[in-house]
Amino acid sequence: MIEAAMRAGELPVLVSLGRHDLDLAKAAVDAGVFGLKFHLNAYHRASGTTFGSFADERGFIEALAKLGKPMLVMSGQETQPSLDELEALADYGVEGWNIYLKHVQPHMLQSRLKPILALDSDSGQADIDAIRAIPGAMVEASIGRFAEYGQPLNEADLTRFAEIVTMAGRPVIAPSQKRFTAADAPRLKAAGIGAILVGVVVTGLEPEGLRRAVAPIVAAARAA
Repeated sequence: MIEAAMRAGELPVLVSLGRHDLDLAKAAVDAGVFGLKFHLNAYHRASGTTFGSFADERGFIEALAKLGKPMLVMSGQETQPSLDELEALADYGVEGWNIYLKHVQPHMLQSRLKPILALDSDSGQADIDAIRAIPGAMVEASIGRFAEYGQPLNEADLTRFAEIVTMAGRPVIAPSQKRFTAADAPRLKAAGIGAILVGVVVTGLEPEGLRRAVAPIVAAARAA
């Protein structure tokens, strides 16, 4: 559903949960988001949260699935779920795994989940070509430098997003490493971005703050 919405030009807004808190997820749903992203096997630098294995987080995943929203998983770094675990995630309704290109393991491409490969601040044409070589893969333009996290989106960022869209020839997700606002939604759409992924830089880690930050972005994306 996420890819179809992107290809249809709907500019879906997704929320990347900075911690596995069902109230935080419910606040995102209340704000009108299209889908939700959770994490496994990773330390999330922007939030300071450590996420466990599939077995560790399974209870939360089951609860999240009951909210009825499309889901993505940041599936890990050096450690990734097994093929059986990826298939179990698909059974819960997870649509894709979303990791840096350097962390892809061959078995992951055998699962039913859609590959969504993240670029980094140093990525160039070679990384985009590697993603294009993976059938059905989409792109996350995670190109911000950590020192710039939380700064306003600027014209250079938008130009870089547009370049990636052109080079990739695939749906591209823009994560909020910069502090996206409602005013940025039409600018991101004009750059060719297919979906907005709003994370902790925008949402914070508390439900009410998330709701207040995300609802205007959702409204702006729908109007874009």
